[in-house]
Amino acid sequence: MEYAPNKDVIVKRIARIFHSGDVVNLGIGLPTQVVNHVPEGVVIILQSENGLMGLGPAPEKGCEDWDNVNAGGSPITVQPGGCFFDSATSFGIIRGGHVDYTVLGVLEVDQEGNLANYKVPGKMVPGMGGAMDLTTGARTVICSTLHFEPSGKSRLKRRCTLPLTAAKEVDLVVTDLGLFQVKDGHFVLAECFAPYTPEWVKEKTDADVVIAPDCKIVNLD
Repeated sequence: MEYAPNKDVIVKRIARIFHSGDVVNLGIGLPTQVVNHVPEGVVIILQSENGLMGLGPAPEKGCEDWDNVNAGGSPITVQPGGCFFDSATSFGIIRGGHVDYTVLGVLEVDQEGNLANYKVPGKMVPGMGGAMDLTTGARTVICSTLHFEPSGKSRLKRRCTLPLTAAKEVDLVVTDLGLFQVKDGHFVLAECFAPYTPEWVKEKTDADVVIAPDCKIVNLD
């Protein structure tokens, strides 16, 4: 079976996880696209660690207000009732356990729930930012990533080899191949995304994968 990377599948599936009233933090990069796919009728409250609550969809090109940006520096819109506050309040919200979900990007994630997403050896980075707080403060930690690295190796590992952002904090991993639960030291494939099969996903993943008895094949195109 030929693999074709598909980031849209990832953000579409994650957007279906939330319920109205959930407080959600979306990490830099791929996770920010989730807001554009939240189902009609579901109203979530988006929080950004630089001091915002009530973010809306990304602005249309040419309509950006560069005084209003998220933690990654990308322009945002603000929903009616949205508010601004200082970093101390923002991290009080996160560390106080008031964020229901955080969605974070991935360099590596392993079957023990360890996450590495901030440092590539030999490259300068400013630090892990708010991810260290979000992974311990949010009630549910969701990792979002293409299943394979450019080299062809899976980003889902038995053990992370890069410096960790967080240890044993990941709950769910959504790739362009499927939705995985991190449970009892392995990945449980709960959903497989068409056109791939559960057996093919298990074979191509460099980790211990258990196919759930009720694993569904889902079409997200």
